[in-house]
Amino acid sequence: PYADESLRVIRDLAARTDITLHPLLAQRDEKTALVVVITADKGLAGSFNTNIIKAAGNFILEPGSTKVLALIGRKGRDFFARRGWEIRFQRVQVFQHLHFDDAQEIGDVCTEQFVEGKVDAVYLVYNEFKSVLQQRVVTEKLLPLAPEEVEADPSAKVDYIYEPAAADLLGRMLPGYIRVRVWHALLESAAAENAARMTAMDSATKNATEMIDNLTLYMNKVRQAGITREIIEVVSGAQAL
Repeated sequence: PYADESLRVIRDLAARTDITLHPLLAQRDEKTALVVVITADKGLAGSFNTNIIKAAGNFILEPGSTKVLALIGRKGRDFFARRGWEIRFQRVQVFQHLHFDDAQEIGDVCTEQFVEGKVDAVYLVYNEFKSVLQQRVVTEKLLPLAPEEVEADPSAKVDYIYEPAAADLLGRMLPGYIRVRVWHALLESAAAENAARMTAMDSATKNATEMIDNLTLYMNKVRQAGITREIIEVVSGAQAL
């Protein structure tokens, strides 16, 4: 909720100011894009990592801009590093002890890459938590704010008085907005990973229990057949004597 409200406030503020007042709102031809891919550090989570890597791979291969990567999580790092993609930033072991400082570091890297003109857009690819049984892969644009997001609300009748100036507020709020959006993506991914792993382990437990039951039944049948055969041999031997 905080991330959504933060986005609403930024939209509202940017819609009433000149978007050229801050470099994070600059609209440029998208020649190079930074794709932040958030995966887990470990497996045993069903299709959690596979879905993310597949979606990120399809997005990277889309024609248009050149894609460079920022990889969060060991699974994504290992997959894309082996395939020779340019990696601008990488972090592993983030989800063992997840803190806002991690989001701040990742957000500041994205901001730096965009402001310095090294990339023209920044995208996030992560798993969104919908329920324990369902996670949804999300690809969203982080920078710059899309044009439709900074259009003024036609129903808005009253403008605001800013103290200090709107440009100063943008300078303070936009970096914080980027960090909050990254933090939101990390939290969603962490919740989705735990749900996926819980579901996968529950399925594995049920399958193992079913396999044990089937093997136990088979073992009892084999043992009973062996006992029956031995009894028949004893009876047959006694009759022969």
